[in-house]
Amino acid sequence: MFTFNLTKTEINPQDTKRTLSAETGAFVSFEGIVRNKNEGKDVTGLYYEAFAELCQSEAEKILTELKQFKIINAVGIHRTGELKVGDVAVWVGVTAAHRDQAFLACRYFIDEIKKRLPIWKKEFYKNGDSGWVNCTHGTHQHDATPGLRK
Repeated sequence: MFTFNLTKTEINPQDTKRTLSAETGAFVSFEGIVRNKNEGKDVTGLYYEAFAELCQSEAEKILTELKQFKIINAVGIHRTGELKVGDVAVWVGVTAAHRDQAFLACRYFIDEIKKRLPIWKKEFYKNGDSGWVNCTHGTHQHDATPGLRK
C-alpha cells in the first residue's frame, strides 16, 4: 500500500500506523507537530491550504520514487484547514525488510512532500498578527486567498 492523502480531520498516528503491514522488519515514521513558537514569535495556531489535485498528482510521483528504496509500504497524510498547537500536521510512515531502507525512504518522503507539494501555511500569533510562512513552491508564491481567516 503506497498512499498519500490530505485531510481536514485529526491525524491519529497510532491508527495510521496500524494501516501498515505488521509483517515487516522495520517501521519508521515522522510526525510534524504544530509548534508554539517560530522565529521568536508565539504561535497560537496554523491554517494549511492545499491545491488538492496537484498535491495528489505530485504525491503519486513521490510514492513511485519511494520504490527505489525497496520498501514494502508507505503512507503519508497532511492536514489542511485550522490546526492548534500540538496537533499533528503531517505524518509519514514506511515499512521495509531492513531499517536502512525504512530510514532513507521516510526521510525522502517527508523532504519531498515539504519541497514539492503545493501546501501553504499561515501562522497566527499571540499578538494578533498572522502571516503566510515559506509559501513558495517552484516559481509560484501564495497570495492570501479571499475567505481565509485573516
